[in-house]
Amino acid sequence: MVPINTTNGTPQISAVANALRAEDSSVRLRAALAAGSNPDPALLDALVERCAVEPDFFVRDMLSWALTRLAPEITLPRVRRELDAERTQARSQALHTLSKIGDRSAWAWITRDLLRDADEEVARTAWRVAAALVPEDEKKALADELATRLGRGDRTVRLSLSRALVGLGDVIEPAMEKAAVNPDPAVAAHARATVLLLRDPETGFDAAIAEARRVVTLGPERAAALAAAASGAAETPGTTEAAAC
Repeated sequence: MVPINTTNGTPQISAVANALRAEDSSVRLRAALAAGSNPDPALLDALVERCAVEPDFFVRDMLSWALTRLAPEITLPRVRRELDAERTQARSQALHTLSKIGDRSAWAWITRDLLRDADEEVARTAWRVAAALVPEDEKKALADELATRLGRGDRTVRLSLSRALVGLGDVIEPAMEKAAVNPDPAVAAHARATVLLLRDPETGFDAAIAEARRVVTLGPERAAALAAAASGAAETPGTTEAAAC
């Protein structure tokens, strides 16, 4: 581990900053761990700047952890600047760091532009952070905004959106009911699947999507009738056997 002396440690601070840029990811990981174990505001910029370019997931996560070890009053303003960065990883990792810090004042920084970011990783992270930080009286508005993203992206993107919506609780139901009758079958199925997950968290996402698509294809009434008929048919053998006894 790279040592840090926070009292007269300029050479040591420089050593850690340099180690954060080392070619070997294990060296960078140890440097980030050292920075968090002995937090020093002198490393703030180095940590934030490395977040924007670090290719290794585990190192990035350690960098965010190191930032949480610094005082929020100095960390939050610096991280906020990254939300407007051109580099997508800078925005995504800044959002991730805000989620780790957990300061609800950061809710005001989760803009519509971030929630609709063209980069899927940025948008997914913004949804998750927004759902975690949103004040109670803003949840409905957030649900309405997130509902505009339904049906977009691949399975990973749609799962992330459903999880963020489910995290908001029952307040999402009006927005989901409206989306469930959208003429776009992908939007309608995604909305119905999200409601299924809200009502039964044990339901797997793929199963919820399959059921939602079936309902969208058949229509709610016909789907319910077929489900009831199937249930009745499944009970028949047991009824016959009981009668025979």
